[in-house]
Amino acid sequence: MDPTLTLIGAMMLVISIVLSPLSSRLGMPVLLIFLAVGMIMGEDGPGGIEFDNFQLAFVVANLALGVILLDGGMRTRAQTFRVGLRPALVLATAGVFMTALGAALVAWWVFDLSWLTALLIGAIISSTDAAAVFSLLQGRGLHLNERVSATLEIESGSNDPMAIFLTLMLVSLIDNPGDGAFWSALTILVKQFGIGGIAGIAGGFAVVHLANRIRLTPSLYPLLVAAAGIAVFSATNALGGSGFLAIYLTGVVMGNRPVRMMPMILQVHDGLAWLAQLCLFLILGLLVTPSELLPLAGSGLVLALALIFVIRPVTVFATLWPFGFKRRELGFIGWVGLRGAVPIVLALFPVIAGLPEAQLVFHAAFFIVLVSLVVQGTTMAPLARRLRLEVPAGEEPYRRLPLDAPAAGEHELMLFPLRGKNWQTPRRLGQLRFPEGATLAGVFRDRRCLAPKRDLEVASGDVIALFAPPAALPELGQALSGRQAPEYLAERAFFGDFVLNGDALLGDVEQVYGIEFDALSPDITLAECFSISTKGHPVVGDTVTLGPVTLVARATDADRVTKVGLRMDGSQNG
Repeated sequence: MDPTLTLIGAMMLVISIVLSPLSSRLGMPVLLIFLAVGMIMGEDGPGGIEFDNFQLAFVVANLALGVILLDGGMRTRAQTFRVGLRPALVLATAGVFMTALGAALVAWWVFDLSWLTALLIGAIISSTDAAAVFSLLQGRGLHLNERVSATLEIESGSNDPMAIFLTLMLVSLIDNPGDGAFWSALTILVKQFGIGGIAGIAGGFAVVHLANRIRLTPSLYPLLVAAAGIAVFSATNALGGSGFLAIYLTGVVMGNRPVRMMPMILQVHDGLAWLAQLCLFLILGLLVTPSELLPLAGSGLVLALALIFVIRPVTVFATLWPFGFKRRELGFIGWVGLRGAVPIVLALFPVIAGLPEAQLVFHAAFFIVLVSLVVQGTTMAPLARRLRLEVPAGEEPYRRLPLDAPAAGEHELMLFPLRGKNWQTPRRLGQLRFPEGATLAGVFRDRRCLAPKRDLEVASGDVIALFAPPAALPELGQALSGRQAPEYLAERAFFGDFVLNGDALLGDVEQVYGIEFDALSPDITLAECFSISTKGHPVVGDTVTLGPVTLVARATDADRVTKVGLRMDGSQNG
């Protein structure tokens, strides 16, 4: 192997990582930086690297997407499926089909193509990208309400089979026109969803059983999960199913079952997912020739803007309105139709098949991804905050260490650093309230470990160590948070001054607070108010405005609101 190639590859990774902090400073997606470094190192840039191995790029891209989807799946909570599964599946099927048709119509007009080639471009750019969505949702410090975040994450992880089906069908129709091509493609669709779904769920349970059954060195568990996930991905592809759907579902099953050393697995896989994104976008950046994008810049911009401002929003409103979304939620989901690596990978199919206008299709898809990352990626966080779609979030532990001992059960050692204005004034440990099952282990200060006595005062700069089960994390995060949230996300401003039980009757609230609610019966509970408002799927942060009072869902259990905040003004409703 030429050492120069490994040196160049390593330096590209180093440069990309060093430049990644520019993402938050400039407000751009970090994936755009990785893509730009690849383009700069390509044949049109100072690097001058000539890379046109589409087969190698296809293999690397598929493996990288598999790793990213596995990590994203393991971080998807099963509870989110109650509010996000049905709308996400509609978007991932009918939504993808509608997007492909709309994009094809514009592509046929702006590029002056045949209908089949225009439809091929539409199919290739029809799916949102899991790598881009997971990266931006997790990397921007956004804590969106569960209905929006679940829909976006599940949609981006499950819409690839429909896009692949449409792409393969159209490549087949263009390459071998005939009556049999459609039925062959329809068979592919059934196999993609059917085999992918079954293999993913079965593979997830198999990996969970394997990880819990055998005893390994702790550092080997993340590698076992990665290798097993790729095995499920590859086997599913070999059987004709969707490897992308399978590995995502494998991750979902793993993330929602007790798995030995799971915190360490997640920590390592976070790094693996970043490495996969780096390699993916660097190699795709190398693959494109920027000078070949210029001739189609005008037409490509028209298609990209039509996709962002018209096709995606219309598709979202047309498919999601029956599911109880609010207008601002629909508006945000309509805006976050991020295109990323998947359309570029799908654009490799016509190149590998040797179709006549394959290069135009590839460069059009690449250009649209660039515009999407620049326009939508840079505006997602500000728009979420402007639309007030965030909900208060607690602090995450600095470190979670699993206790691999049967007697410890699910308990972990968690380290919470105390920081922010909330902890500038010292407080005694005896004054802190921790959830059931959480036990103080010690306090670290100035490289010393102090015994956790009730009269010991803790303040900013200290690190509290606790033994606690994962279920206690939300309450611990709230109790130990020092995060300075925006004013509207402050606890009292967001939820109000009063906390009520979800089973409290509306009539009792009227009597206690001296307010009359004429619109609803006094015999219904506060939880039922939210159930009516949200069509049965409330999430934390949902509001119900009743005259001068705003009820805010503070805690939920399945599809029932258990704790309700009461604000005596209606200033933040909606």
